[in-house]
Amino acid sequence: MSKKIVVIGSSNVDLLMKMDHLPEKGETVTDAVFMQVYGGKGANQAVAAARAGGNVAFVNCVGEDAYTPQMVQNYKDDGIDTRFVFNEKGMASGHALIMIGGEGMNYLSVAPGANYELTPAKIDEAIPVIDEAAMIVMQYEIPEETIKYVIDVANKKNIPVMWNMAPARAFDLSYIPKINILVLNEVEAGFLAEMHVENEEDAEKAANILVEKGVEKVIITLGSQGAFVLTKDEKASVPSFKVDAVDTTAAGDTFCGSFAVALVEGKSLKEALKFASAAAAISVTRMGAQPSAPKREEIEDFLKKN
Repeated sequence: MSKKIVVIGSSNVDLLMKMDHLPEKGETVTDAVFMQVYGGKGANQAVAAARAGGNVAFVNCVGEDAYTPQMVQNYKDDGIDTRFVFNEKGMASGHALIMIGGEGMNYLSVAPGANYELTPAKIDEAIPVIDEAAMIVMQYEIPEETIKYVIDVANKKNIPVMWNMAPARAFDLSYIPKINILVLNEVEAGFLAEMHVENEEDAEKAANILVEKGVEKVIITLGSQGAFVLTKDEKASVPSFKVDAVDTTAAGDTFCGSFAVALVEGKSLKEALKFASAAAAISVTRMGAQPSAPKREEIEDFLKKN
């Protein structure tokens, strides 16, 4: 069986400002530090999975602005299969504006650009690589119709789907039982389960609601409170690793990419949680989305020391 992880999702050019505190309404914060890096939840998860040791393909749409060739070359440099990264004419790639304040908290705004050109027709073109997948990984920065189409294709082909419903927004909930693995933070879990989630007890209640709706595995990340997984037969949690955070922008994406690798390799749910939590912990100690994703040996070394 193929061990390939096919990530279907977004890519962005990230423009970052790091400052000592986030501005209040009407306030100008000066003396910021500027960085231009690459992000987008799909691309972040693909890069995180590749660096964590996964065999990764990325299905995505990019524009034709000046940043794009280097962005795609970076995926290739990480060993990602980019055969189905589609170039869209006459438009920009996705862009994100990110302000990062003290303790790594952030404001974030995204212009989707070419990401919204990832249509079901493009998925049909990418079937050769989807047929190689041991798992499909998606987020929610591409159109809803595409998410649903991929789920239907994957279900017919018996390929497990891991969906990180980020950001949380309206979705056809009749599709929830067709998803094998849901990865959510407390906000996303609360949105789907229609309740408030702020601790592990709440997370378990929300996960139970989603498992009862037919989801095979529900993973809820709780930031500094760790991560939690629930299936019909199993429950596990791991505490978070204590680190000094400088930028939390892609912690969830690093978690998802690393978690997918661990599952495809056959690790237990608890081992996969621990592996992904370690990767996410390393990522928040560094600036930028993709630059912060750790390599496999860094994750293993971190786990030995912690």
